[in-house]
Amino acid sequence: MADFAAVLKELQQERDRLDQAIRVLGSLARRSNGSGSLGKRPRRRPLSLAARRKIAAAQRARWARMRSVTSEKAYVGKRVMSIAARRKIAAAQRARWAKVKQQKKAA
Repeated sequence: MADFAAVLKELQQERDRLDQAIRVLGSLARRSNGSGSLGKRPRRRPLSLAARRKIAAAQRARWARMRSVTSEKAYVGKRVMSIAARRKIAAAQRARWAKVKQQKKAA
């Protein structure tokens, strides 16, 4: 018959170790609950209506500048491919795919 007293003593010691580990982890969780938690984000400071309007105006000006720069550069130096060149590239691509399909059938 098994020695129940020894088994009981081992289980109690294991329970004590687990209780101690739980206490340590609980204190660590409470300590890092502030800025270290993943779920909570810091609250942003509210902006006044005037501040939001200034930011929006500045952003609109940035986008207008960006559009004016890109619209000037969009057509300068843009390369145009001839129809014959496009057809040549398309024919080469069709030939490549035909070769791949033929190899698949052979395999």
